[in-house]
Amino acid sequence: MFVLVVGAGRVGAALATSALGNGHIVSVLDEDPLSHERLDVELGRSWEEAGGRFTIGTAMEVDALIEAGVEEADVFIASTNGDNTNLVVSQIAQRRFGVDRVIARVLDPRRAAWYSEQGLQTICPTQIAIEQLQQAAFSA
Repeated sequence: MFVLVVGAGRVGAALATSALGNGHIVSVLDEDPLSHERLDVELGRSWEEAGGRFTIGTAMEVDALIEAGVEEADVFIASTNGDNTNLVVSQIAQRRFGVDRVIARVLDPRRAAWYSEQGLQTICPTQIAIEQLQQAAFSA
């Protein structure tokens, strides 16, 4: 399976290295060239030596998405630190490029719910934290 991860922060890097370790073909797109180091550290060796692809570019630029492999992607994960970026690039991957499985990390619970209702798979860490805290604080 070809997995494209947009955003090589803590979440994106962990997802990418996990997918690579599970035998998937993985490409990472990030605008910060230094984020590549996080991938190397996660693996304990060079990302490319392990078989990963890395593209420096802005996810909002279609050319960068194409260079990173969006046209080949079976799974597209948007995990940048910006909800707007994650939502827009996820919709581009889903609607323009027809990626089968598109997942966007969205920090705002209301926006995550609304976009989910529109057919975009969202993961909302904020909502998950709220639910877990409520469970921990108020369950018997």
